[in-house]
Amino acid sequence: MNKEIEHKFISEFEQHQNIIHKVCRIYTTNQEAHNDLFQEITIQLWKAYPKFRGDSKLSTWMYRIGLNTAITLYRKSKRSVQTQDFESVLHKIEATNYDNTEEEQLKLMYKAIHQLSDIEKALIFLYLEDKNYKEIAETLGISEVNARVKMNRIKTRLKTILNP
Repeated sequence: MNKEIEHKFISEFEQHQNIIHKVCRIYTTNQEAHNDLFQEITIQLWKAYPKFRGDSKLSTWMYRIGLNTAITLYRKSKRSVQTQDFESVLHKIEATNYDNTEEEQLKLMYKAIHQLSDIEKALIFLYLEDKNYKEIAETLGISEVNARVKMNRIKTRLKTILNP
């Protein structure tokens, strides 16, 4: 891959890497798994970047790749994530520390979210990221009506989990 594309990827990735941290936070329960998933999503983004045509916003594309990678990996194995060697580019990306010090309410919310299915997690994650139903539907490849119906069911389920 040429240096211009590499520099552009690194710059854009560093600007939007919190998207990936947030995906990792939803699908992992400890820092080691978070780091492994972060690395795997970064690899998948790097591999797919030359094919990114700009048909959607970069952030939407990153959400889609990140969520699809997380769902695929955690359906295969909930315990360990197999990663690939990415040393040739990874050392050039400056990762910022991710602050894991949530308040008690946020911890309870994450605990409740962890009880949801993979697709429900993706949906609630995008909703919490203030994505509108059109963007959620586009990212997940479902209809806007389906996204609304599923979200109402997820909200009801989370209320039940949080207030038994």
